[in-house]
Amino acid sequence: MNRVNSHLDSLENHSVFILREANHAFKNLAMPWSMGKDSNVLLWLALKAFFGKIPFPLLHIDTTYEFPEMLEFRDWATRHYGITLIVKVNTEARERGIGYETHDPVTVTHELKTVALKQAIVEYGWDALITGIRRDEDPTRAKERYFSPRNSESEWNYKDQPPQFWGQFVTGHTPGEHMRVQPLLDWTEVDIWRYIQREKIPISKLYFARGGKRFRSLGCHPITHPIASNAATIEAIIAELESTRTSERAGRAQDHHEPHAMQKLRARGFL
Repeated sequence: MNRVNSHLDSLENHSVFILREANHAFKNLAMPWSMGKDSNVLLWLALKAFFGKIPFPLLHIDTTYEFPEMLEFRDWATRHYGITLIVKVNTEARERGIGYETHDPVTVTHELKTVALKQAIVEYGWDALITGIRRDEDPTRAKERYFSPRNSESEWNYKDQPPQFWGQFVTGHTPGEHMRVQPLLDWTEVDIWRYIQREKIPISKLYFARGGKRFRSLGCHPITHPIASNAATIEAIIAELESTRTSERAGRAQDHHEPHAMQKLRARGFL
């Protein structure tokens, strides 16, 4: 257990370092928050990094297809942590009829998540976003850097990423561009759950098994499917993950709609 704690301490220290570097390097930043396990760990780390008061707003991109349990958790956590929360909905797309009832998952994800995010970046003039992505979650995310630039259209050139050696990061960008800062890149799914267990971080009850099923990754409810599982505790979830060969996002329909769907979405600005 000491080895596990030492590993978690190392991950925590590096993430806190990146958070503080970002806050020092950028004048106007925000942190997208989905209320999922990763973003709740990121929230917890930000509270530690800034001694209980996060100096930038959190952003929830509300697709209007959120699980009711997630919205309940959002309202509770906002009050509990005393955070500044901005909620953004792409109302123009919804008025055009964009939705899972009539469109494919990739189109809906792009319109209701990516375009909404771009709208918020322009509206608030953010020069950096702190995100909770991990390299092990998806092969496309494995190509990311801790500090990863996006152009004026929020597009990601995954073939041209800046070097990062010896804890030195490229933070400069031209007007209209912004930086994606990723403090959780080195964490694994098991690391996340072990840290949640150690720190006693509150998370949504959807992650715990009910009726032989639980959610391993959370997104819009029409395209997010549970896995067969009896893991109703964090200990059981960790044990399950240590033996599974199923990918974390196997239940997320937009990832599997077409070849390289996630890479295409992320290149266009998806988180």
